[in-house]
Amino acid sequence: MPERLVGIIGGSGLYEMDGLEILREERVETPFGEPSDRYLVGRLEGRPVAFLARHGRRHSLMPSELNFRANIYGFKVLGAEWILSASAVGSMRPEVKPLDILIPDQFFDRTNGRVGTFFGNGLIAHVSMADPTCRVLGDILYLAGRQAGATMHKGGTYLCIEGPQFSTRAESRIYRTWGVDVIGMTNLQEAKLAREAEICYATMALVTDYDVWHETEDDVSVESVVAILRQNAATARAILRAAVTRMPAERTCGCAHALRDAIITSRECIPANVKRDLAPIVGKYVTA
Repeated sequence: MPERLVGIIGGSGLYEMDGLEILREERVETPFGEPSDRYLVGRLEGRPVAFLARHGRRHSLMPSELNFRANIYGFKVLGAEWILSASAVGSMRPEVKPLDILIPDQFFDRTNGRVGTFFGNGLIAHVSMADPTCRVLGDILYLAGRQAGATMHKGGTYLCIEGPQFSTRAESRIYRTWGVDVIGMTNLQEAKLAREAEICYATMALVTDYDVWHETEDDVSVESVVAILRQNAATARAILRAAVTRMPAERTCGCAHALRDAIITSRECIPANVKRDLAPIVGKYVTA
């Protein structure tokens, strides 16, 4: 049986992966356009991986400009069964401090009009997002973080905002009353699309600041975010290296068959071009 591929998405400050033995750079063509960058395909700690810089290797894409569908579709084409994501976030809780790492298990959407599905154009599916991240993968990241010596927080809600601006003070204070734990700009659409693609997904939220709600800490700024990310980069890479060695031999979670009962459109009514374009996603349920 061929070894199963692990996808890694590097966020702000994580544009490459130390220890990755790069075998090739892969530019994947998708029906949805270009992914953020070329995928770096190789081996990390002996495991086959594909790494993608979420914002491009020169950080040239805003959160609103990210082609989430192309990014996840590309991982699917490459054969990824898991995606480990890393991203910078602000903390909405005093006990979740800068340099801490939180593994969210819920999301709340405050984005505006982003495309977060592969479906439409004559093929409709409704996957469950009750538990939007893979519990098995989240546990792996949490334990890998503990192994790396990071201050870890297991579980919590990631509030996804549009950006690229940071929150107003009024927004930040209201968000805190909602009971969210961290705030970011990217991970929700990745989680939705990974679920539709039947790829396990979990994210490592690297805390860089307290947004703008904290009365004694400085307000969030690019300068402060980058400074904290530089301090945390080595830890984040160590966690990812440890995590890939913990991947299970078989997937027993529900992520692996999320589409099994989700496609509602009658098979004979699905347009041929849609079947063709989505074959990597729906091929085992919908014949061409």
